[in-house]
Amino acid sequence: MSLAEIEKAVSELTPAELTKLAGYIARQDKLAWDDQLKEDFSPDGKHADALSKIDAEIDAGKFTSTP
Repeated sequence: MSLAEIEKAVSELTPAELTKLAGYIARQDKLAWDDQLKEDFSPDGKHADALSKIDAEIDAGKFTSTP
């Protein structure tokens, strides 16, 4: 199915169906965001080095949180 076909189908939804679809898309987006965060901060993720530095600062008692 193409994006144009999806857009056409969405334009034909009732307001109640559109609200239900919006909720579904919001949930899917949240799940995708959660998965991306898990990947980014995993031991091999792109933020693993930063996380290791923060852990070292915490362990050394040097970590200060930002307001």
